[in-house]
Amino acid sequence: MKLQQLSLFLENRPGRLEAPLSAIAAAGINILTLSLADTAQFGILRLIVRDWEKAKRILEQAGWVVNLTEVVAVDVPDRPGGLAEVLRILEDADLNIEYMYAFSRRRGDKAILIFRFEDPDRAIQVLTDRGQHVVDAEELMSSVP
Repeated sequence: MKLQQLSLFLENRPGRLEAPLSAIAAAGINILTLSLADTAQFGILRLIVRDWEKAKRILEQAGWVVNLTEVVAVDVPDRPGGLAEVLRILEDADLNIEYMYAFSRRRGDKAILIFRFEDPDRAIQVLTDRGQHVVDAEELMSSVP
């Protein structure tokens, strides 16, 4: 199962972040991790939730434009140089990372990082061929309460 991320563009002003989060909270949807990138005028809120279809429907019904993006979750050794090793694999394969952010939970001695690639299927193939564990959506969802 592929991992889906919801993205919303928000005006950068007080209360704009709270409103969509309250909308999905009212529906009982928990946020597993998020990222917020902002400029002076706008922000991009990126969310990974357990029930992305329901969250997308609720947010759209409330008036937000929601984009759906496939992302890749990767177990990264949580030690000095662990991330550099994964990045070297990606660089050697000439894979471009559009952005990345940390998942808010660990799995044993691994940190989970979320990556957005131009070509997610190729990234998954390269990472698995090089012995890296790509965490699929089902495994990720079952690893968090």
